Amino acid sequence: MESTVEQPCPVCFSENGLTMIAHTSEIPYFGEHTQLTILCPSCGWKHTDFIPAEGKKPGAFSLKIKNSEMLSVRIIRSSSCTVRISELGLEVEPGGATTGYVSNIEGVLNRFEDAIGLMYRQSKLSNEKEIVEKCEKLFEKIKQVKNGEKTVVLTLLDPMGHSQILHKDAVPRNLTEEEMKDLEVGPVIPVFNSDELE
Repeated sequence: MESTVEQPCPVCFSENGLTMIAHTSEIPYFGEHTQLTILCPSCGWKHTDFIPAEGKKPGAFSLKIKNSEMLSVRIIRSSSCTVRISELGLEVEPGGATTGYVSNIEGVLNRFEDAIGLMYRQSKLSNEKEIVEKCEKLFEKIKQVKNGEKTVVLTLLDPMGHSQILHKDAVPRNLTEEEMKDLEVGPVIPVFNSDELE
């Protein structure tokens, strides 16, 4: 379903309205969810998130990645989710431009590689040798994880409870009060009245 919402763009402040696209589908083992995309036709700003049909509570999922076969395990990450691989010192928190996605463990590792690659290229241009070396070591460690030579734990921490690792060995748990205080919740998208969605 596509509709126009009479809200100004949170980026360019255009008063032309935002386009909202809602698509409901079933993800195996996750249940029915709505993919909600809001975009600005004026500047191209876009925000996507996944909202489960059933109410969820804040939670975390962890999975030990022990071999290369686990790279195909499905991941659902909402825009409110922090992704962490402590053994590699890697963490991505939700920010103002964060969007949700459905991927797999290999896709999550690729996203980390892309972010490290950006820092690596900038550091090479600036001749920051220490950062270049750290990036090269991280590339090597991620390669070892992908080849099944290094075991790490992937953790999703979601104060909204919309994220999940779809594997029988994934360990769900509640977030602690301290985690709830420290975790970012991601971008704030415009709030709509239910009659605006019809």
